[in-house]
Amino acid sequence: MDNRAQPLPATPAPLSLRAGDGLPLAAQALPGGGPGVLLSHGFGQTRQAWSATQARLAGQGLASLAWDARGHGQSARNPPDRPYRGQQFVDDVRVAAAAAGRAPVLIGASMGGLTGLLAQAAARPFSALVLVDITPRWEASGVERILAFMRAHPDGFASYHEAAERIADYLPHRRGRKSPSQLAHLLVPRGDGRLVWHWDPRLLDEFIPDTAGLHSRLEDACRALDVPVLLVSGGRSDLVSDETVAHFLDLAPHARHVRLPEATHMVAGDDNDAFTDTLLEFLHDLAVPPAAASGDSR
Repeated sequence: MDNRAQPLPATPAPLSLRAGDGLPLAAQALPGGGPGVLLSHGFGQTRQAWSATQARLAGQGLASLAWDARGHGQSARNPPDRPYRGQQFVDDVRVAAAAAGRAPVLIGASMGGLTGLLAQAAARPFSALVLVDITPRWEASGVERILAFMRAHPDGFASYHEAAERIADYLPHRRGRKSPSQLAHLLVPRGDGRLVWHWDPRLLDEFIPDTAGLHSRLEDACRALDVPVLLVSGGRSDLVSDETVAHFLDLAPHARHVRLPEATHMVAGDDNDAFTDTLLEFLHDLAVPPAAASGDSR
């Protein structure tokens, strides 16, 4: 069956969640059945990173909720006297999971996957996990490349065109340039008219150092996993490698792994059709008893 041959769903309904410390978190939901799916974006992204996937989930009758992490997109930023800490993001994942319904499936990219792993270890809010190009260990060079780009334009851009050119330089494998409408959720106008990234620049100096020593906690969280798990990695990723995948599968031997050969770390953005096809197959298998899924008619 071609899962893409589905009618487009209605526009997602905006939601406002509230973190445990009172911070407002922006989200959007599409209705449907199933266990519900929580879509958690990566560092420096917004919930719009999941728009195409969320539309296809709805086309298959699956409910989903995508949200902006604190300090990102339309979610609020920490006040000046409250530094960003990794545990805040883990606690926020649990708030979003509760809003997504009973025991949702987590789809977590990079930061969204790591915080979801830690939330699962603490409270088991998820019935299954899909980790998108993230493992408990990662290649330092890949992280350094991402952070170098994020630090490279502290004064923003003079125009959407300039921003599109710099993004194209950073992602040379992507075809074409982003349009102003595609960039609208990534950039916000500053008082002087320049366009700056949607995320709080304090995250680079507060959140990133606070999460630097998480490897052992993440390894313990993987060892404790007792729900279905899928790792989707990019074949051209510089953050997840054969070695980090093998390490993860040693920790969680029941997990599945699918590598999308044409994708980089930005899996859902690089090859969304292949990514969502893989996701829908995994979600279908969750809903089908093992005997039926294997064709065993006994």
